[in-house]
Amino acid sequence: MAVTLRFDQPIATASAFMLSAPQRIAVDLPGARVGRAAASGGLITSTRHGQYDAGTARVVFELNKPAIVSDASFSADHLALTLTLKPVTETLFGKAVRKGRQLFGLDQARLVDPRSAQRGGITVPLDPPKPLPVPPITGARGTKRPLVVIDAGHGGHDPGSQSADGAIKEKDIALAIAKAIRDELAASGRVRVALTRSDDRFLVLGERREIARRLKADLFISVHADSAVNTTARGASIYTLSEVASDRVAAQLAAKENRADILNGVDLGGENTEVSSILFDLAQRETMNISSQFAILLQREMEPTVHFKDDAHRFAGLIVLKAPDVPSVLLETGYISNPDDLSLLMSRDYRRNIAVGVRKAVETHFARRLTGE
Repeated sequence: MAVTLRFDQPIATASAFMLSAPQRIAVDLPGARVGRAAASGGLITSTRHGQYDAGTARVVFELNKPAIVSDASFSADHLALTLTLKPVTETLFGKAVRKGRQLFGLDQARLVDPRSAQRGGITVPLDPPKPLPVPPITGARGTKRPLVVIDAGHGGHDPGSQSADGAIKEKDIALAIAKAIRDELAASGRVRVALTRSDDRFLVLGERREIARRLKADLFISVHADSAVNTTARGASIYTLSEVASDRVAAQLAAKENRADILNGVDLGGENTEVSSILFDLAQRETMNISSQFAILLQREMEPTVHFKDDAHRFAGLIVLKAPDVPSVLLETGYISNPDDLSLLMSRDYRRNIAVGVRKAVETHFARRLTGE
């Protein structure tokens, strides 16, 4: 069975994923706003549609029996996407659900005048694709100064970890600390600095590192607050990239943070194992070594005023750190699940202590790079 989605304007990419209980196929259209969608018959019982967020339209096909998307192709002008639905067993459908998102249109086919397209079928009027945000750069003047991008973890409909009573959210703590770091670095006058987000917005993990890459950043620091079932766990830690986790805790953190792209059972990031492997293969050994060296330096400069847990430098396969050409670290500033750490995280003085430590590490890092040490 084939289903064709037709668009009023060209769309570059799309993705689909299967959901169970009840069995459904969902199609996400980045940069789109839904106008109308209706289809039924064959494998499809009914069709629902709506906006998952301001930049993504979603069409959901309710199924009367298990089925998967066995093939998908855009027309040459990207004004139509044809999905081939294939009935499968319950077992194969379950495997498809676990496999996650399928990506279509990564070839970025040539886009032509949409007025030449025929109308009909499922119609999805589109806004132009939403570009990545271009954050303002503050601090030192001139493009020759190093650029540091600070990433406040989570945001928007993804709160991250939360305090025991749910009143305090990781996304807010991370943003406050990221702004404190930005202000401290900008005031130094030695580097340029930008934030991936300066308000309560959601960015998928790949967008965060891509902002740093597009700005040609020299360093990327992602700011988070940890959590654990054991409320006695406390202390800061620093993570750098490795596909092989340094320990069970690192593996658990990677799984948790990488799920920031998966909300309500939907993978927003669209980054499958193959893409992850490509990115990791592209990551130069030098970049990973520089990241590790900076992590050691960062801990050293922060330790006089910030408590770190034992074995604070850890390795994990964190998606947000996979820029192949930007040294990157993820800084866990403390445990939101620990009352003492939470009190510190809410403290302006503690946030400044973090910012001062980061500033000292950044200054030393680039001084060493300049002298070739």
